[in-house]
Amino acid sequence: MDRKIIGLALGALLLALCVPAEAQQARKVPRIGYLTATSLSSNMARIDAFRQGLRELGYVEGKNIVIEYRYAEGKTDRLSELAAELVHLKVDVIITPGTQSTEAAQKATHTIPIVMTQVGDPVALGIVASLARPGGNITGLTQMSPGLSGKRLELLKEGFPKVTRVAFLYHPSNRSDLLSMKEVQTAARGLGLTIQSCEVRSPDDFDKAFSAMAREHASALMTIRNAVNDANVKRILDLAEKNRLAAIYDGREYVEIGGLMSYGVNLSDSWRRAATYVDKILKGAKPADLPVERPTKFEFIINLKAAKQIGLTIPPNVLARADKIIR
Repeated sequence: MDRKIIGLALGALLLALCVPAEAQQARKVPRIGYLTATSLSSNMARIDAFRQGLRELGYVEGKNIVIEYRYAEGKTDRLSELAAELVHLKVDVIITPGTQSTEAAQKATHTIPIVMTQVGDPVALGIVASLARPGGNITGLTQMSPGLSGKRLELLKEGFPKVTRVAFLYHPSNRSDLLSMKEVQTAARGLGLTIQSCEVRSPDDFDKAFSAMAREHASALMTIRNAVNDANVKRILDLAEKNRLAAIYDGREYVEIGGLMSYGVNLSDSWRRAATYVDKILKGAKPADLPVERPTKFEFIINLKAAKQIGLTIPPNVLARADKIIR
């Protein structure tokens, strides 16, 4: 009888010890915060690539990893509030596409690791100390690549030799956009092109910007990624078509839904690479010790349907350089 009682007592004790252990293990499922200035729809391709990168490393969303999504829907003034929410949730890592979301997260926390993507020059912007040794709690991937803006202008000039004036659509409050503006102006001088700077702070500014392009006789358009542009892709494409502008964008999503051309960083590759940073951080690496990566894969996409729609012909030598042609 005593042995039976002792056995039951031991069993009860073991059960009591196991339940907290299991509960503790369940609480260890990593939580990632995803903070973006734009919307779910404009982020789906990037999110899919990120999830794919996580799966390749053994993480399955909803099973052994949780992602908390926060979208500012183009209202950048909400980013600080959304960043604070993620900090309050005590997520293990925050992913930030774009300069403005990265800066919002940077202000919200100096302890939670931040993995940035789609940021211009993070050193010049004061986000990291250096690419090799970021310092602080931020690392990740930059879109910074010497001559990228110049390459876009070269493709415009080569594809449409009569182009002399290029409108550049940018957000004057986005520090990354301002750096890009300087790079574009420098590259344009070497190609004999004139840059017309067109500020867009909100959706209400697009009509005014395109009216200015028409008034100043711009024959081409170039854009930069930011919250306002990314949230209004279809509107930009419609206005570019209406004004018959030879346009080159910095993201393939513009071309896949009707834009003329794009040349830029292969974002799917960048987002898969972002997953490797998350993995290293969850395994104990410090952001300060993880070098910031520059892009290594670029893509040039052409939409011949869009060219035909506005009466443009793209030379065979330019078509031959495309990674993808939409017919």
